[in-house]
Amino acid sequence: MFKINEKHLLVKGEKVKHLACPKNQQLFSAGQPDTIVIHYTAGRDAQSSAEYLARADVKASAHLIVSREGEVIQLVPFNTVAWHAGKSEYNGRVGYNNFSIGIEIDNAGILTPSGNEFVAWFGKRYPANEVVKAKHRNEQTERYWHTFTEVQISAVEEICQKLIERYQTIVQILGHEEIAVGRKQDPGPAFPLDKLRMRLLQERDSNEPLQSNICYVNVNRLNIRSLPDIQSDTVTEPLAYDTKLLIQQKHGNWYKVKTEIEGWVAADYVRLKE
Repeated sequence: MFKINEKHLLVKGEKVKHLACPKNQQLFSAGQPDTIVIHYTAGRDAQSSAEYLARADVKASAHLIVSREGEVIQLVPFNTVAWHAGKSEYNGRVGYNNFSIGIEIDNAGILTPSGNEFVAWFGKRYPANEVVKAKHRNEQTERYWHTFTEVQISAVEEICQKLIERYQTIVQILGHEEIAVGRKQDPGPAFPLDKLRMRLLQERDSNEPLQSNICYVNVNRLNIRSLPDIQSDTVTEPLAYDTKLLIQQKHGNWYKVKTEIEGWVAADYVRLKE
């Protein structure tokens, strides 16, 4: 079982190694991190990806790399900002390095068919049983993607669970593809991102079943925010009285809702559909 120690490092016997990455020294500000961002490495293996990201001359890094065997290499402590998100935006907020923990998963990413095999951009070949043909959430046509292993997916889920338990500020799990649309494709359709965050966030936050998944704004003007926090940015103009909202998630006294845009509203200012 993974644990997070007092130095904000993941531990699990020989399953977790630590590789120094001294270029990252900035601590998260108060109330952060509130997000986990999932990536794939698009590299040859976990060790080479970790060594590359730890280099002083590389302007990128991550908190963790998860190997195909479910082993982990940690570069940056969880209380420290890593450089994994790059130019990023989601629900009106930019610069996700400052708000998120980055988990890189060893995976070749997009593959090209070549005879009975499939080739990665770096030349490594993969058999057909390690490939899935699927459509990316941001694209219209199917492509070939390197699959993730069951032990990888299990390790990532357990790590996310430990992070959520340790850092109560975490309220969302996003893919790099969702904060850098058009620029990044990871973790891609081979990774069960939607199922993972539903299990970890929606089920956790819904200790009591909702009477309805529909609600209506019950005040004249209601702010809809990027996160369940009164200090977080608003994502659009205030919602008008009686606006119909679809509830997607509950966190404390907040609802994540969807109208023309997704965001969070305070539960005290809406009424549930009877």
